Amino acid sequence: MTLTEPFGAPKQRPGTDPMAAAHLYRLAFGFVHSQMIHVAARLRLPDELAGQPLTTEELAARTGTHAPALRRLLRALASIGVVAESGPGTFRLTAVGEALRSDVPGSVRPMLMPYFDEAIWVSWGKFLDSVRTGRPSVETVTGRSVFDHFADNPELGAEFHAAMAVSADAEAWSLARSYDFADVGTVVDVGGGSGALLAGLLSHHAHLSGVLVDTPGGVEGAPGRLSAAGVADRCEIVAGDFFASVPVGGDRYVIKSVLHDWDDEQCVAILRTCREAMAEAARVLIVEIVAPPVVDTGTDPFLAVSDLNLLILTRGRERTEAEFADLLASAGLRLVGIGDPIGFSGYRVIEACSADAPAQ
Repeated sequence: MTLTEPFGAPKQRPGTDPMAAAHLYRLAFGFVHSQMIHVAARLRLPDELAGQPLTTEELAARTGTHAPALRRLLRALASIGVVAESGPGTFRLTAVGEALRSDVPGSVRPMLMPYFDEAIWVSWGKFLDSVRTGRPSVETVTGRSVFDHFADNPELGAEFHAAMAVSADAEAWSLARSYDFADVGTVVDVGGGSGALLAGLLSHHAHLSGVLVDTPGGVEGAPGRLSAAGVADRCEIVAGDFFASVPVGGDRYVIKSVLHDWDDEQCVAILRTCREAMAEAARVLIVEIVAPPVVDTGTDPFLAVSDLNLLILTRGRERTEAEFADLLASAGLRLVGIGDPIGFSGYRVIEACSADAPAQ
């Protein structure tokens, strides 16, 4: 201490704020948490712990793992609340861990599993390449598009379609209640995969009939899902290419979680096929995240996660209201309005009509 320094003055190292540095350090090592959850899900640890605490040795025997290494994983999972260590070496499932079980309604496990694929994990390791080039790093890693990668790996493809079905199940309930389908007869679900969204809409509205449109691989699980929902007799399944055409005669053309996978030119092509199939009074309902024009620390972080995931895996992106309006105009459509957020992911319903339809 110098003679001119006040006695008792706080001693603080010059430079960064220690609390800010600690926060940044935790953020930077978020990939460790991702792999902890990945391994727990792959080993089905939450399933094994359902309803009963188990020792590390019991879990290791059930999962074919090395008990000391497994204990280190379990203690790490306890530190983030996925499990709890109720005694030395004994673990039980928490409410957070329950959501990772494979056998409970509303499980997030199906939503996570495709993104733990080795090629996708490696693609994130090449994130810098995507930032430098604007191209999906998954194409550098696999030599093909992410959709071709899913198609060439049946187990991974099934996990991807299961993830999309979980999302669609969640949004169907909200969409069925937030949008007025009273005067709608037929809903065409464009790119609807196995039909989870359409099944939900038809289950909630007995007067609706539906048409499901997707690739042959996409609709493969649709007959079983629609039958299980009790709506198969009100739904037609069409295997095709939504870039080329979609069925005519729909009152509402629903496009959920599709446009954000594609670049502007491809989005306009999809929307144009809908426009060409629409009668004058028909509408398009785009169900997507709507990005704010300005992002700050109060913005839902799911937006950034989703947008960067699209940068890594596809040629698409999350878009603002103005960007959606531009796409619609280029396809001969006009923005009618955007609804409030629905479902856990904050998706919104972007409604559009033909550009030459009379104003209402």
